Amino acid sequence: MLIRQTSLTANIVQFCRYLRQHDFTMGVEEESLALNALKHIDYRSRDVFKQALRAVLCRSRSQVSAFDQLFADYWKELEKAVDAKTVQKEKKEPKPMQQQAQAFKALKSWLHGNKTDETETTAAYSLHESLSRKDFSMVAPDELPELTQYLKALAKRLAAHTNRRYRADAGGNKPDLRKTLRNNMRRGGELLQLAWRKRKPNRTRLVLLCDVSQSMELYTSFLLQFMYGFQQAYSRTQTFAFGTTLQEITPVLAKNDFATAMRKISSQNQGWSGGTRIGTCLMHFVSQYGKRLINKKTVVIILSDGWDQGDTSVIPESMGWLKTHSRKIIWLNPLAGFDRYQPDTAGMQAALPYIHVLAPVHNLQSLRRLAQYL
Repeated sequence: MLIRQTSLTANIVQFCRYLRQHDFTMGVEEESLALNALKHIDYRSRDVFKQALRAVLCRSRSQVSAFDQLFADYWKELEKAVDAKTVQKEKKEPKPMQQQAQAFKALKSWLHGNKTDETETTAAYSLHESLSRKDFSMVAPDELPELTQYLKALAKRLAAHTNRRYRADAGGNKPDLRKTLRNNMRRGGELLQLAWRKRKPNRTRLVLLCDVSQSMELYTSFLLQFMYGFQQAYSRTQTFAFGTTLQEITPVLAKNDFATAMRKISSQNQGWSGGTRIGTCLMHFVSQYGKRLINKKTVVIILSDGWDQGDTSVIPESMGWLKTHSRKIIWLNPLAGFDRYQPDTAGMQAALPYIHVLAPVHNLQSLRRLAQYL
């Protein structure tokens, strides 16, 4: 059920949520871009407004095909809601509330395509007030569907970023605008010579090791959902879950929807939501999978808070082997999102000398930064 909104900006945010309910994958970036587009278009024109939103929010041919009908359905339903609200206000509210009714009247006029000379001040969409900065452990139940859609969109975007690598090539089929401008600066900026590029084969492999112990329970479901979306879009990914034991979950994530995959993983993993033996699990990974999966084109990502209830003295040997044979080790720790965090647990202390990047992974914003580490 749509909530009645009186400002255009609030309705755009709600429209984005409406699209996500119909399988559109988008995050706060698309919402922010849609709102910023209002500064550059005549949004009083319904057709111009619709085309701008279509260009920003659609990411596939199927979404473009479905957009017009969803756009019409949303604003038609909203128009009915505004009519009902306006009538109710006229009957029950005293005169001081007539100002709010005028806002509904203005919105109704816009819905019918009537232009107005009045200038609307569009409120900025604050990412500080969105799910982007909210700690996963603080997400309310009614926010879970929206957060899930954000995670899907973000995972696909990062996977596409990882795939999108180019190299200079005179016979390439894509213009390199940055290099073209740089090469033509000495000619006064006139574009007399074009630089070209082509897609560079990307053989980077990602190995993800996710801690599913009890101390990570508040974050595990969100992180696995992100890993699920990433693996769906980036095939060169191997995913493992560990607690007291290590389990490869790549095939389960690849062949099932997320809910089914989680049921299978949790039923097969005896260490799920139990203790943590990071050192033992790393030793198991190195001995069983290391030679097959790890080389100088492999990025190892470990998602864990570093709490180890096992023998931490075995961590340096495994981490040392991984550092020697892989390209990079990224350790993502949800506790690192707190201002006063210090990596002083025994597990983190043992692993720290071998880590290239230690970063937080407690909200969407921290996951978005993962692109710069890859």
